[in-house]
Amino acid sequence: MNKEILTVVDVVSNEKGVAKEIIFDALEAALASATKKRFEGDIDCRVAIDRGTGDYQAYRRWEVVDPAARPALNPLDEDHAEALAAEEKIAEGELPYPERQIWLTDATARDAALKGGDFIEEPLEAAEFGRIAAQTAKQMIVQKVREAERAQVVDAYKDRVGELVMGVVKRVDRGNVFIDLGGNAEAVITKDQLIPREMVRSGDRIRGYLFDVRPEKRGPQLFVSRTAKELLIELFKLEVPEIGEGVIEVLHAARDPGLRAKIAVRSRDQRIDPIGACVGMRGSRVQAVSNELGGERVDIILWDENPAQFVINAMSPADVVSILVDEDTHTMDVAVVEEQLSQAIGRNGQNVRLASQLTGWELNVMTESQAEQKSEAEVLKNQKMFMEQLAVDEEVAAILVQEGFTSIEEVAYVPEQEMLDIDEFDEALVQELRQRAKDALLTRAIASEERFDGDGPQQDLVEMEGMNEELAFRLAASGVKSMDDLAELSVDELLELGELEDEKFAAALIMKAREPWFADAAQNNDIEERADG
Repeated sequence: MNKEILTVVDVVSNEKGVAKEIIFDALEAALASATKKRFEGDIDCRVAIDRGTGDYQAYRRWEVVDPAARPALNPLDEDHAEALAAEEKIAEGELPYPERQIWLTDATARDAALKGGDFIEEPLEAAEFGRIAAQTAKQMIVQKVREAERAQVVDAYKDRVGELVMGVVKRVDRGNVFIDLGGNAEAVITKDQLIPREMVRSGDRIRGYLFDVRPEKRGPQLFVSRTAKELLIELFKLEVPEIGEGVIEVLHAARDPGLRAKIAVRSRDQRIDPIGACVGMRGSRVQAVSNELGGERVDIILWDENPAQFVINAMSPADVVSILVDEDTHTMDVAVVEEQLSQAIGRNGQNVRLASQLTGWELNVMTESQAEQKSEAEVLKNQKMFMEQLAVDEEVAAILVQEGFTSIEEVAYVPEQEMLDIDEFDEALVQELRQRAKDALLTRAIASEERFDGDGPQQDLVEMEGMNEELAFRLAASGVKSMDDLAELSVDELLELGELEDEKFAAALIMKAREPWFADAAQNNDIEERADG
């Protein structure tokens, strides 16, 4: 029988590619379970198999319990309630599991070196490796083998996150595609990571972008995407040797999966055209990428360090007539000829949306006439603002706007020489304008402080995301003056104040006000976990 144990270990280990130690552990657990069943009560057994001879010996164990020691209990543990009940019994001077536990004082009477958490063992007559033990061993071996195989898959792929993988479609279940990557590795492309309207059948070979590896107990552990922009980049690396060699660099990408994509490239070698290299002879390279993505049309954009020029390139195939950059709001107004407006915007706003994602700027597309009207309106608005806040006439205000000034702050704090360089301004006028601007800013600051004093809202409520100043002051009049005040309300209580009618908006405001609470709770849990560690 002992030789048979060694034979089982060798055969299973070789067939499944699993370490022998894992098989020995499963056999020991099975024999311990069979031995335990021969005795009444909830005893604890351990079986040790000699790795060389196959001989095995069983032991009954008692855990040494130190009543003075208090284990750190984690509320997130699945057995937290059981551990808490055991802790309460120990505090009352009672062993939670008297048939497999012993007090420290009784244990040290046998061996003074023992301490809490150690075990006392006595030899037992082990159960024979019969039918019941064999059946239990089989179940445990299967479980251990599965666990080992899953661990091997995680080890093999955890360093491959961010790479392309290829496999064969095993099955399609409820919109999720399960693919066999070989070597007992199975990955899943969830429904939301599939290209819309893409037809996938069992047996198809398919590529995807491995974006996550999670050691879960059941189901696939490898998660693959067909919609990630990184898939587009990796496919170009595969098709364009210059990208793999580092001569051409892919900087950004944006996708509307299955329909259209834009990719920004630049060359490190001035002799090489990055767009031509990515397109390939007669479009062969870009067409190969497009075919892999279900016919997705790909625009290859030349990257430029100048954001405005980069946006002009990204708006292709539309031609940009003029562009106005607002760095404060990180937006650009893009003007095109009226005949190209629909092309610039694209179907359902696709072209401008992809260009915005690619460049990182919010883009407002309009015709030339609309851009002129907006510019004129902006000029008039700024002129009026300067006339009111600086108490100047229309001519001076027009000169300030013409020279590019858009705010009182700029007049007050730009280098004085910049204003002296304006032909129409002399030193006395510049000094007067700067002083008036500083006075206006001071007046505005004092007024703002006064609003936040007394019965007004606190600044955290006014500056909270989703809040506006008018609503903040109305809430303050009803007694809700801070984010904490708002966070303590229920949706019904907030609606009863009469300041809001939209239930969803009220709920969103309350949750936003409670975010600092959740952040503090998470931080405290993190501190406690570190302290326990």
